[in-house]
Amino acid sequence: QVQLVESGGGLVQGGGSLRLSCAASGRTFNSAAMGWFRQAPGKEREFVATISWSGSSTAYADSVKGRFTISRDNAKNTVSLQMNSLKPEDTAVYYCASAPTRWVSTRSYEYNYWGQGTQVTVSS
Repeated sequence: QVQLVESGGGLVQGGGSLRLSCAASGRTFNSAAMGWFRQAPGKEREFVATISWSGSSTAYADSVKGRFTISRDNAKNTVSLQMNSLKPEDTAVYYCASAPTRWVSTRSYEYNYWGQGTQVTVSS
């Protein structure tokens, strides 16, 4: 019952910043943990960040820790990913996902709803 739509992807120079947004609809959004995953060309999908239903707890992949920040606004039914100090290796399609738990989740199989993805390209 949760539908997710990502936006905000684009082309940015290395060292720059980009903010991704995910608009959610559905009755269970406020009770769902949210996450961001990414998939680069020729690579497997990998975990990026997750946030609990209340926004009080977060977790990040080591590769983005200190550079990316996940947040949510339940009143607006949105979750965001602020990406700073971007590197070429951050280039990927980024996916927003919802998990049927109030707590954080880093496991892709626990997520049951996914957005269509948004392309992020970081130039050298």
